[in-house]
Amino acid sequence: MPSAYILANVTVTNPTQYEDYRKFSSIAMQVHGAEVCVRGGAVTVLEGDWTPERVVLLKFPSREAAQAFYDSAEYTRARQAREGAAVMRMVLIEGV
Repeated sequence: MPSAYILANVTVTNPTQYEDYRKFSSIAMQVHGAEVCVRGGAVTVLEGDWTPERVVLLKFPSREAAQAFYDSAEYTRARQAREGAAVMRMVLIEGV
């Protein structure tokens, strides 16, 4: 079964409120076995006009596990805490 990844590009608009999201999303990641590959860090654009701000990459053992994380009560709480604190762009990607 191929791994799956959640890739997010986040524009934080309220850093103080965003800390609550970070706390609750960290709990959700632990509960659902996410492997944190990237969480913030310096970004260098190599090609194209993409201007990422805060990039997060999570690895899961399967697409179903990644979807279960996203749909979970724990991550729902994190999303609610994030409302008004950030603009989120997120995709689920099936790996190899």
